[in-house]
Amino acid sequence: MAPAILRGVLPLCVCFLLTSGFVEAGKLLVVPMDGSHWFTMRAVVEKLIQRGHELVIVRPEASWFLGMSFNITVKSYSTSYTVEDLDRQFMVFANSQWKARYTDLYSILMNPDNGVFDYFFSHCRSLFNDIKLVEFIKESSFDAVFTDPFDLCGLIVAKYFSLPSVVFTRGLFCHYLEEGAQCPSPVSYVPRGLLGFSDTMTIRERVRNLIFHMEEHLFCHYFLKDVLEAASEILQTPVTAYDLHSHTSIWLLRTDFVLDYPKPVMPNMVFIGGINCHQGKALPKVSYLSVRP
Repeated sequence: MAPAILRGVLPLCVCFLLTSGFVEAGKLLVVPMDGSHWFTMRAVVEKLIQRGHELVIVRPEASWFLGMSFNITVKSYSTSYTVEDLDRQFMVFANSQWKARYTDLYSILMNPDNGVFDYFFSHCRSLFNDIKLVEFIKESSFDAVFTDPFDLCGLIVAKYFSLPSVVFTRGLFCHYLEEGAQCPSPVSYVPRGLLGFSDTMTIRERVRNLIFHMEEHLFCHYFLKDVLEAASEILQTPVTAYDLHSHTSIWLLRTDFVLDYPKPVMPNMVFIGGINCHQGKALPKVSYLSVRP
């Protein structure tokens, strides 16, 4: 157990690590999330490299967009599934979402067509089964883990190697953002996601908001059951989602506080803006002379 004063300065050190001009270049282990999540994270990774930081990415061999095309060290590990498996299961998931339009949490999280998440939640076992990769990470003396927490693998890696973690995310499933950051989120005033309520809820809406919050505590554990079992095996101790998220040193939130409902935030929660998409291209210039009524 690190001394209390050391745990207190770790978030500050990580903030300095991600900022230019304050300290010498750092060494970051990047554990990204595949798909659209990678688009914005890649832009940050490229900027960190330009500023002289040393980065190493670990990724599953079977991935959509994590094949690197820029100058960075990449460590891959084999998986039990292929890209074709990902494509097939994602189409099943996407089609079910378009057809059903679920509004209750049970249907969203317990949908039998959510098989694509089984792949996302299973690859961390493959990472730790790669003995050479585990030894490489252990011997590399990384300063921190830079990760997208969607599939929890980056948080497992950070906890296993006792490294500070910098989380890069728009938000999390269920209540783990608030609980992991120890951030108050009173259900009488802060609407839960997916409900579409305003911050001036009626009595009936507040009751529905409370029920939805209770559903999160009931069903989210089952949705993450497989990855939490894997985390418990890897860390050799019973692990909950709260255990993993509460290890986070810095929360980089890809949103803006003016776009969310008013609520308390903690000092280690930083609003950075942005969404999961490619960097937009500038619009072409149009001459007024070319526009005719």
